[in-house]
Amino acid sequence: MVLLSIPMILDLRLESVFALVDMFFVGKLGRNASATVGLTESVMTVVYSISFGLSSAATAIVARRIGEENHEGATHAGAQSLIVALIVAVALSAAGITFGGKILSLMGASEDVVRDGAIFTRIMFGGSLSIVLLFLVNGIFRGAGDAAMAMKSLWIASGVNIY
Repeated sequence: MVLLSIPMILDLRLESVFALVDMFFVGKLGRNASATVGLTESVMTVVYSISFGLSSAATAIVARRIGEENHEGATHAGAQSLIVALIVAVALSAAGITFGGKILSLMGASEDVVRDGAIFTRIMFGGSLSIVLLFLVNGIFRGAGDAAMAMKSLWIASGVNIY
């Protein structure tokens, strides 16, 4: 149990690196840029929460099939999870792209922040597919008993984000 939990704890630590790196680089662009990133990341927690829920469900279903020694069923469950995640991610992306400026306004952003930052919010929500799939693939790997591979994929994603 401890060996499975260590990669998961490191996964959650790495998730915070994404927002931290964004704030570091964008912080040099001024107050409006920093406000945009802060507000957008606050709303992106909804995407992270949905992604974590889908990931947990996939982990449970795949792990059950692996426990039953039904590898074909585990593969089928993983594929179905990917389809559901794709549908959810497209819906989240479409909503975020369409309502990027409105999201910032609802979060209490000034008109300047909305004007300057709506494109960032749209881009972040437009990239929801990568976030959802990252969580989901990690969940499938964990369910299949390969928590180390899940952790490695997150390390790679963090490296790409930093680069």
